[in-house]
Parts: sequence; structure tokens; C-alpha cells
Amino acid sequence: MARASDEAFRAEIRGWLDANLVGEFDELRGAGGPGAEHEHFEGRLRWEQHLGANGWTCVAFPEEYGGRGLSITQQVIYFEEYARARAPARVGIVGEGLLGPTLLAFGTEEQKRRFLPGIVKGTELWCQGYSEPNAGSDLANVQTRAERDGDEWVVSGQKVWTSLAQWAQWCFVLCRTDRDAPKHRGLSYLLVPMRQPGIEIRPIVQITGTSEFNEVFFDGARTPLGNVVGDVNDGWKVAMGTLAFERGVSTLGQQLSFENELLAVFDAARRNGRSNDPVVRQRLARAWIDLQIMRYNALRGLARADDAQLSREGLITKLYWATFHRRLGELAIDVLGPDAMVAERPPYELGAAQRLFLWTRADTIYGGSNQIQRNQIGERALALPREPKASP
Repeated sequence: MARASDEAFRAEIRGWLDANLVGEFDELRGAGGPGAEHEHFEGRLRWEQHLGANGWTCVAFPEEYGGRGLSITQQVIYFEEYARARAPARVGIVGEGLLGPTLLAFGTEEQKRRFLPGIVKGTELWCQGYSEPNAGSDLANVQTRAERDGDEWVVSGQKVWTSLAQWAQWCFVLCRTDRDAPKHRGLSYLLVPMRQPGIEIRPIVQITGTSEFNEVFFDGARTPLGNVVGDVNDGWKVAMGTLAFERGVSTLGQQLSFENELLAVFDAARRNGRSNDPVVRQRLARAWIDLQIMRYNALRGLARADDAQLSREGLITKLYWATFHRRLGELAIDVLGPDAMVAERPPYELGAAQRLFLWTRADTIYGGSNQIQRNQIGERALALPREPKASP
């Protein structure tokens, strides 16, 4: 049974969203998100800062750092109500969902005081510098290096698939600071300003026609020595902590976005009569059931997880939601039928279902491919022998 305080909190956030998603912000409902980050970006940035000014960002952060210190239950309520209101996709999600919790777990007090306020207020946006051309799912193979020069680190190398880099002021970058150490060692987690000489950002045009992620080239970019999170050469531990936070409470907001997408598919099936097809009905029912399983697994994982360690439930989260979302994209296109093959408007303006289908082709690849996820589950959750390496 829900506690009275939780129900009061639900009424508070619901009332605030209803009162504030008006005027300019009402026009932003449903805008943004994966495959559509270009939509109304400046308006969504103003919304982010409006949220921050009214205490509705970073609700899990401790109060001393600008948050509300909400319980997990209340965080779940927050994401539920945010999705219910179809509020615009957050532009500060990388800072709030990834870098902020990492600093709270591993950062110094000076780092927390310097960087958390900008995340809370929505005045400093972040991107993630992990993947490289030869270090995607094998993250420990990163070759971007950072070398000490006086009181600064000098960063050189390349990152790829860097979401939101074209808008971010900062990037947390996994760098190699000891080239002689084994690949899981000798890595450091650096905070690097993006707007400086020595950084080039090249947008990657996706099959959707948009460019929300990028290649980022570091050629002598600099950051102060104090911008290392955790110990020098111990960045692997910090990087894994970030991944654990990525699969925490914020995933519930993602799942509620999936629910909105599924409900749109239901509506389309009713309008065009495809819901009368027993095979389509069965697929719709399966999608709904799979979504409920995803939610319950996430809640179970949150109840058991160590804040900076992936639980066993957390290990299957990415594999499960990526597979689900890819199937949802396929279902959306099948429900539309032949109409899905033609862009809504010239020259290449796609509808929501078309973007969903094209975007979800990548879900089972980025953030660790399905194959790599299964290896992680086998080795880390089930304690199976490591996969043998192929002979040269």
C-alpha cells in the first residue's frame, strides 16, 4: 500500500507539471529523445533550466548538493509522472544520470562543489567520452591518452558515438594514463572542457537523417590535474560505476517512454484495423507483457543493488530493453503496413514510428552489443569460464 507521503509527492509533481507545461513548454510535449534530440533543442534547454530553477532536476541528489534526496519510491513516482505528462526529453540527462552520481560516489568535495550546481541548474551539459573506433564493447581497449604537463593533463585521441557532444560544455573521458599497464589498468577518468582549442566535433549522420552523436577528436586538449575522478590509473573502477548508474532508477523513465511509444502503436492499430488481426493482437499483447516484466525486473534490481555496482538484475537490463525496443520498432512498422515505406513529408521527414524503427536498429549494438552483454552475464553473474579468444 502506498504511503501517504508518497501519494502527496505524486500530487505535488503532477500538479507542478500540469501548471508549468503551458505556453511555450506545452508545445514541447513529447519532443526530443533518442532519434529526435534535434527537436526543439533550444526550447528544451530552457525547460531544463526552468526545471532546475524550481527544484525538479537531480531529485535523487542529496539536498546539500541541490537535490531533493528522494527515496527510490519517490524517484519512481517522479519518472512516472514526467512520462505521463509527456514532458520533453531532458537535455541534461547525461550530467544528471551519469556524471552526477559518479561524482557523488567517487569525486572529491571540491569536484562536487564545482560541477554539481551546473548540472542541477541545467547551465552545464555533459557528454560521455567512452567508445573509440577500436574500443566499443571492449571498453578497456581505449587508446585516447592523457599525459601530464605541469599542472594540466594533455589529451590526445579519438572518441566516437558521443551523444550530444555538439551541445555539451564538458565531457567525462576515459583515457589511458599509463601505456605500459595492462589494459584494464592505467586508465583514468578525466573531466574535460569541450569548448577549447584541440577539440574537433564531427556529427555522424544517422539513417534517420539526424545527427545526435558525433566523432570527437582530441589534439592536445587540456584539463587541470584536479579533474581526475578517483585515483589516477584507477579509472576502470569509476567507469564501471558510471555504467551501474546508467542502469539504475533513470532506466524507469526510459521504460515509461517505451510505454508511450507502445500506446501510440496500439492507437495506430485501432485506427487502421490491424488490431483485428489475431497475429498482430498477439504481438501487441506480448509487447505489453514484456514491458511489465522489464519494469518489475528494474524495481527488483534497484531494491538489491549496491549504488556503484551492477546487480545481477542490472546486468540483464541492457540486453532486455534493447531487444524489446528493437522488436517494438519492428512492430510499429508492421502495424503501419505499406504506408510505413514512404516518408511523411519531403525531402525525408519521418514519422514517429519510422524513426522508432530506424533508431532501434542500433539499440542492440551501442552501449555494449547483445553478444557482449551475454558474455557479461555469463562471466559476471553466472561465474562461467571466460569466452576463449580466437587464435591469431
